[in-house]
Order: sequence, then C-alpha cells, then structure tokens
Amino acid sequence: MAKLPDRRPETLGGYIVHGVPFPVETDPDALAFLKRMAPLQIEQEYSITYLHSYGQDSPWFAAASNKKLLATRDPESGYTYATPRGHDMYSGRETEWIDISDRKAYIHAFTVCHFGSEEFLPETPFVLALIEFEGVNTLFLSRLLGVDPQEATLDWIGMEVQPRFLRNSKLKPTDVYFVPAES
Repeated sequence: MAKLPDRRPETLGGYIVHGVPFPVETDPDALAFLKRMAPLQIEQEYSITYLHSYGQDSPWFAAASNKKLLATRDPESGYTYATPRGHDMYSGRETEWIDISDRKAYIHAFTVCHFGSEEFLPETPFVLALIEFEGVNTLFLSRLLGVDPQEATLDWIGMEVQPRFLRNSKLKPTDVYFVPAES
C-alpha cells in the first residue's frame, strides 16, 4: 500500500499573503477582535475558457462574418424577425432564413450610453440604436457609429442607415454596426 502524503506540497504561484491580522494573545476575549475586523479583500486575475455554441443562430453569425445580415420569417404568416428566432413566437412554427442586407433601414429609437460593460467602457459615450428594416416586423439593436454622441438629436429618428461589418469577424453580435446611409 502506497504511503499517503501527510502534507500538501507547496507550489509557486497563487497568492502570497503577508500580515493578515489575527490576535496572538492567549486571552479568550482576544477573539472578540474578529467581529470588528474589516473583511479581507483579494484581487485576482480570473480566466476561463468557455466552449459554447450558437446553436440554431449559427447561420446568423456565419452570414455576419461574410458581410451579410440575416433575419428569420414564419413561412406561413410572413412575420419577420430582425433578431433571429428559430420558431415563430405566435404559431411555434419553424422559421426560415432570409437575407435583409440590402433592405432600407432606419433609426427607430436610440440612446447614448455613458457607461458600458468592461468591453465597451473605453468607448463611452456610444450610441445604441433600434434599427427598423423595411418589411421586417421587429427591431434590431445595434451600435450606431458615424454620429457624435455628444451632439445627439431627435433628428436622428427616421434617419436612413446602412449596416457595416467588422473586417475581421469575432463571431459576436457586435460584428455588425450601423452608420448613416450615404446620400
């Protein structure tokens, strides 16, 4: 029978901690200090590799990486979703993919974001817009570039816009964004 180690081996890496407060007195009341002690705070890098699938939305990401914008449509009713859905929300029928890359698109509504997630924080302020496509029943949320967020105006509502795509796809929803249409 193999001898089990009586200690866990020490390794390099992880945390090196110095001077964590703890009472050294043998007085039983010395542990009362622990109730008044400030919480320990640890800052650490955290990294994880996450394997995920876009599942039934995979065609949308494949299209965006090829500079195309897809939507889905209920083949019976014609109800069309700018943000793809695998099944119609009313009938439950499976939807079909359609290309809306060349359809006219307009600003339906927008907001200027002065705070964002870690990825977008360096880019604040930025404009998020709900995009309305001709012949599409729902709206598409995307970034609006080519306008000054500090000069936001209601005149942008109804402005014609065009999709643009990142040159090097990251296979993320942010691979597509919109700019004012060229006259």
